[in-house]
Amino acid sequence: MSRDPEVEVTRRSPLGRVRGFGSAKEGVGHWWSQRLTSVALIVLGCWFVVSMLSLPSFDYATVVAWMRRGWTALPLILFAAVAAWHSELGIRVIIEDYVHEVGAKTLALALSTFLHAVIGVASVLAVLRVAFGAAP
Repeated sequence: MSRDPEVEVTRRSPLGRVRGFGSAKEGVGHWWSQRLTSVALIVLGCWFVVSMLSLPSFDYATVVAWMRRGWTALPLILFAAVAAWHSELGIRVIIEDYVHEVGAKTLALALSTFLHAVIGVASVLAVLRVAFGAAP
């Protein structure tokens, strides 16, 4: 007895259809990652803006002193890492949707992932360097 795939899909519950993830089997995970990083960026961005506005001035010494204070480095590192990850997710979607030639798409995705990783790591290292008092 052969089964018609279209009939099988219509018999599934809405949750069952979502868990199928589509042909790539990863769309829902990517979608959730983008949404979660968006929420994290809203929270971290608000913290950053409020923290910056609470500073008496924006000169180098004041900002460095702020970065060396208590737990400031941790949210800054999270902000940089989440921003790099969120950006990579967004650029990945753009490349997958608009670059149609397989070789160019593969190269663009690899370069994007590499550059976002470099930017994220460099940002984290810069915050750590300032937070732990490395010489300029």
